[in-house]
Amino acid sequence: MRAVLIATLLSLSCLPSNVKASEAGFLQSLAGDWSGGGMVLTKIGGTNFNVSCTLRSDASASAVSMNGKCRGLAVFTRSFSASVKAAGQRYTGNYIGPSGQPSKLAGSRNGEALNLRVTWARIVNGDRDATLMIEKVGQDRLRLQTVDRDPTSGQSVVTSRIDLQRPSPAKK
Repeated sequence: MRAVLIATLLSLSCLPSNVKASEAGFLQSLAGDWSGGGMVLTKIGGTNFNVSCTLRSDASASAVSMNGKCRGLAVFTRSFSASVKAAGQRYTGNYIGPSGQPSKLAGSRNGEALNLRVTWARIVNGDRDATLMIEKVGQDRLRLQTVDRDPTSGQSVVTSRIDLQRPSPAKK
Protein backbone atom coordinates (compact mmCIF):
# COMPACT_ATOMS: atom_id res chain seq x y z
CA MET A 1 0.00 0.00 0.00
CA ARG A 2 2.84 2.34 0.88
CA ALA A 3 4.44 1.76 -2.55
CA VAL A 4 1.15 2.64 -4.28
CA LEU A 5 0.89 5.87 -2.25
CA ILE A 6 4.47 6.85 -3.10
CA ALA A 7 3.93 6.05 -6.79
CA THR A 8 0.72 8.10 -6.79
CA LEU A 9 2.39 11.08 -5.13
CA LEU A 10 5.31 10.92 -7.56
CA SER A 11 2.99 10.80 -10.55
CA LEU A 12 0.97 13.76 -9.25
CA SER A 13 4.14 15.76 -8.70
CA CYS A 14 4.83 15.42 -12.43
CA LEU A 15 1.56 17.10 -13.45
CA PRO A 16 2.71 20.73 -13.13
CA SER A 17 5.76 19.97 -15.30
CA ASN A 18 3.59 18.37 -17.97
CA VAL A 19 1.17 21.29 -17.87
CA LYS A 20 4.06 23.75 -18.09
CA ALA A 21 5.57 21.85 -21.02
CA SER A 22 2.17 21.76 -22.70
CA GLU A 23 1.70 25.52 -22.26
CA ALA A 24 5.26 26.18 -23.49
CA GLY A 25 4.68 24.18 -26.66
CA PHE A 26 1.41 25.96 -27.33
CA LEU A 27 2.85 29.44 -26.73
CA GLN A 28 5.91 28.78 -28.87
CA SER A 29 3.67 27.56 -31.71
CA LEU A 30 2.24 31.10 -31.88
CA ALA A 31 5.62 32.67 -32.70
CA GLY A 32 6.37 34.04 -36.14
CA ASP A 33 5.02 36.27 -38.86
CA TRP A 34 1.35 36.09 -39.80
CA SER A 35 -0.80 37.85 -42.38
CA GLY A 36 -4.40 37.73 -43.50
CA GLY A 37 -7.64 39.56 -43.08
CA GLY A 38 -11.10 39.67 -41.71
CA MET A 39 -13.64 42.11 -40.41
CA VAL A 40 -13.86 44.72 -37.70
CA LEU A 41 -17.07 46.23 -36.36
CA THR A 42 -16.39 49.75 -35.09
CA LYS A 43 -19.46 49.69 -32.85
CA ILE A 44 -22.36 47.31 -32.30
CA GLY A 45 -25.03 48.17 -34.83
CA GLY A 46 -22.44 49.87 -37.03
CA THR A 47 -20.79 48.86 -40.28
CA ASN A 48 -18.37 45.94 -40.70
CA PHE A 49 -15.08 46.93 -42.29
CA ASN A 50 -12.95 44.44 -44.15
CA VAL A 51 -9.32 44.65 -43.10
CA SER A 52 -6.00 43.17 -44.11
CA CYS A 53 -3.55 42.58 -41.28
CA THR A 54 0.00 41.61 -40.44
CA LEU A 55 1.17 40.29 -37.09
CA ARG A 56 4.56 39.56 -35.57
CA SER A 57 4.50 37.24 -32.57
CA ASP A 58 7.40 36.49 -30.23
CA ALA A 59 7.07 33.67 -27.71
CA SER A 60 8.95 31.99 -24.91
CA ALA A 61 8.05 29.00 -22.77
CA SER A 62 5.81 31.16 -20.57
CA ALA A 63 4.80 34.26 -22.55
CA VAL A 64 3.78 35.56 -25.93
CA SER A 65 3.79 39.11 -27.28
CA MET A 66 2.02 40.13 -30.48
CA ASN A 67 2.33 43.33 -32.47
CA GLY A 68 0.12 43.89 -35.44
CA LYS A 69 -1.38 46.35 -37.90
CA CYS A 70 -4.64 46.25 -39.80
CA ARG A 71 -5.53 48.35 -42.83
CA GLY A 72 -9.05 49.01 -43.96
CA LEU A 73 -10.53 50.73 -47.01
CA ALA A 74 -6.96 51.63 -48.02
CA VAL A 75 -7.59 54.69 -45.86
CA PHE A 76 -6.87 53.81 -42.25
CA THR A 77 -4.24 51.74 -40.47
CA ARG A 78 -4.56 50.72 -36.83
CA SER A 79 -1.90 49.14 -34.65
CA PHE A 80 -2.54 46.74 -31.81
CA SER A 81 -0.49 44.66 -29.42
CA ALA A 82 -1.01 42.03 -26.78
CA SER A 83 1.29 40.44 -24.26
CA VAL A 84 0.23 37.44 -22.23
CA LYS A 85 2.05 35.41 -19.57
CA ALA A 86 1.20 31.90 -18.45
CA ALA A 87 1.24 30.92 -14.79
CA GLY A 88 0.27 27.28 -14.82
CA GLN A 89 -2.96 27.13 -16.79
CA ARG A 90 -3.92 30.77 -16.09
CA TYR A 91 -3.02 33.58 -18.46
CA THR A 92 -2.82 37.31 -17.72
CA GLY A 93 -1.62 40.27 -19.69
CA ASN A 94 -2.39 43.48 -21.52
CA TYR A 95 -3.94 44.47 -24.82
CA ILE A 96 -3.39 47.84 -26.45
CA GLY A 97 -5.74 48.68 -29.29
CA PRO A 98 -6.22 51.73 -31.49
CA SER A 99 -7.04 53.95 -28.48
CA GLY A 100 -3.52 53.41 -27.16
CA GLN A 101 -4.87 52.66 -23.69
CA PRO A 102 -3.87 49.34 -22.07
CA SER A 103 -6.70 46.93 -21.32
CA LYS A 104 -6.38 43.92 -19.02
CA LEU A 105 -6.51 40.29 -20.19
CA ALA A 106 -7.15 37.23 -18.01
CA GLY A 107 -8.20 33.70 -18.85
CA SER A 108 -7.08 30.20 -19.70
CA ARG A 109 -6.41 27.86 -22.58
CA ASN A 110 -9.00 25.45 -23.88
CA GLY A 111 -7.44 23.11 -26.44
CA GLU A 112 -5.82 25.22 -29.13
CA ALA A 113 -7.36 28.52 -28.00
CA LEU A 114 -6.65 31.14 -25.38
CA ASN A 115 -9.98 32.41 -24.07
CA LEU A 116 -9.35 35.76 -22.43
CA ARG A 117 -11.65 38.15 -20.63
CA VAL A 118 -10.91 41.72 -21.70
CA THR A 119 -11.40 44.60 -19.29
CA TRP A 120 -11.25 47.65 -21.55
CA ALA A 121 -9.48 50.79 -20.35
CA ARG A 122 -12.66 52.75 -21.13
CA ILE A 123 -16.31 52.01 -21.82
CA VAL A 124 -16.79 50.22 -25.15
CA ASN A 125 -20.27 49.23 -26.37
CA GLY A 126 -21.87 50.18 -23.06
CA ASP A 127 -19.47 48.46 -20.67
CA ARG A 128 -15.83 47.56 -20.11
CA ASP A 129 -16.07 43.80 -20.72
CA ALA A 130 -15.51 41.62 -23.78
CA THR A 131 -13.89 38.32 -24.75
CA LEU A 132 -10.77 37.81 -26.87
CA MET A 133 -9.97 34.43 -28.36
CA ILE A 134 -6.56 33.64 -29.83
CA GLU A 135 -6.93 30.30 -31.60
CA LYS A 136 -4.44 28.13 -33.45
CA VAL A 137 -6.24 26.61 -36.44
CA GLY A 138 -4.05 23.81 -37.70
CA GLN A 139 -0.30 24.23 -38.00
CA ASP A 140 -0.14 27.49 -39.95
CA ARG A 141 -3.32 29.43 -39.22
CA LEU A 142 -4.31 31.74 -36.40
CA ARG A 143 -7.66 33.35 -35.57
CA LEU A 144 -8.12 36.44 -33.42
CA GLN A 145 -11.71 37.14 -32.45
CA THR A 146 -13.38 39.57 -30.05
CA VAL A 147 -16.92 39.17 -28.84
CA ASP A 148 -18.91 41.83 -26.98
CA ARG A 149 -22.42 42.03 -25.62
CA ASP A 150 -25.01 44.22 -27.33
CA PRO A 151 -26.25 46.53 -24.55
CA THR A 152 -29.72 46.68 -26.12
CA SER A 153 -30.46 43.00 -26.78
CA GLY A 154 -27.97 41.33 -24.44
CA GLN A 155 -26.84 39.11 -27.34
CA SER A 156 -23.18 38.28 -28.01
CA VAL A 157 -21.80 40.00 -31.11
CA VAL A 158 -18.53 39.24 -32.90
CA THR A 159 -16.86 42.65 -33.11
CA SER A 160 -13.73 41.47 -34.90
CA ARG A 161 -12.55 38.30 -36.57
CA ILE A 162 -9.13 38.18 -38.16
CA ASP A 163 -7.91 34.98 -39.86
CA LEU A 164 -4.15 34.87 -40.33
CA GLN A 165 -1.69 32.42 -41.78
CA ARG A 166 2.04 32.01 -41.91
CA PRO A 167 3.62 32.97 -45.23
CA SER A 168 4.26 29.97 -47.46
CA PRO A 169 7.92 28.90 -47.59
CA ALA A 170 8.17 30.16 -51.19
CA LYS A 171 7.28 33.71 -50.05
CA LYS A 172 9.76 33.89 -47.15
